[in-house]
Amino acid sequence: MFEIVTIKPTERGLLYRRGSYAGLLLPGTKRLIRLRCETAVACRVDEPFLPPDGPLAVYLQDARLAAELDVVEVGDGEYAAHRIDGRFERLLPPGLHAFWKAGGRHEFQRIDMREPDVSAALEPELAERIGPYAQTLEVESWERGFLFYDHELQRELGPGRHRFWRGPVKASVQKVDLRRQQLELHGQEMMTADKVTLRLNFVSAYRVSDPRRTLEIRSLSEHLHASLQLILRDIVAGRTLDRLLAARDEAASEALERLRAAGAASGVEFLGAGIKDVILPGEMRDILNTVLLAEKKAQANLITRREETASTRSLLNTAKLMEENETLYRLKELEMLERLAERMDRITLDSGSPVLEQLARLAGGTGRR
Repeated sequence: MFEIVTIKPTERGLLYRRGSYAGLLLPGTKRLIRLRCETAVACRVDEPFLPPDGPLAVYLQDARLAAELDVVEVGDGEYAAHRIDGRFERLLPPGLHAFWKAGGRHEFQRIDMREPDVSAALEPELAERIGPYAQTLEVESWERGFLFYDHELQRELGPGRHRFWRGPVKASVQKVDLRRQQLELHGQEMMTADKVTLRLNFVSAYRVSDPRRTLEIRSLSEHLHASLQLILRDIVAGRTLDRLLAARDEAASEALERLRAAGAASGVEFLGAGIKDVILPGEMRDILNTVLLAEKKAQANLITRREETASTRSLLNTAKLMEENETLYRLKELEMLERLAERMDRITLDSGSPVLEQLARLAGGTGRR
């Protein structure tokens, strides 16, 4: 006839009669009449009140039950931070929520999702506990971020993690890299002032100096690449091939100066630039190699003539000294005699002619004497 149920002090009970809610059961021992098909459901007071069937509003019509609950209704476009006895417990989405008063002192902080910045409503240490209700946008130490609400620029973001509510206002961040970067031009065909077609490899280094100004450019890399092409074409077109090859550093310096002027308008600072390679067509290379070979041959012939002239001048000076100095003449005879002695077993000289003349005739002869 009866069924005994016990509701613990940490619980509250819901009485059902023939499947329909019939009232609240407070802690204690209760007798349920089976003939009436009475049943009881125990609810823990430290958990949110979630009716096992039917909407919460229907249960709140019971005054005794409503008196045991703290109820909060979170509107559209809102979240509510739920704290129990001053400690953050959970974040409540839009809807009707109820909690047992016996579970602690409940406080609810309403948060307007039209202000997407989480830090404006919650302490930083709670940001990790808001789960899927917020998104995290990260800015690295070498970057600057720019915050947009519904594609409208709000402010600049420094390095770190930034969290924003998922709500009616969409938050996004556009990041700008502040590190040193390289801009290169490979194999670009250009024509010199003397109508020679060549290909140029050029390299430059830059960094972003004004991140906000770069936001006005759709693609910074493409913009800088196009500027570099135009500048180099203009510089090469104003020089002959010989001038370009002879003064590559001069052309690179001019390019760097003009790049700096163009980069300043885009928020970019160019740090250095240089021409890596000047690549000529095959026929032009053959012509230049022929010219270079002819120049080297001419230089070699010139050096040979200079050496012959110097040798002749030295012999002439030696002859003049020997003519003016008898002792020097005799020393030359002895030197000649020493050289002949190394080649001949015996030397016979005639006293009727100068020794040096006889030695010269012997040196010019063949065989040994």
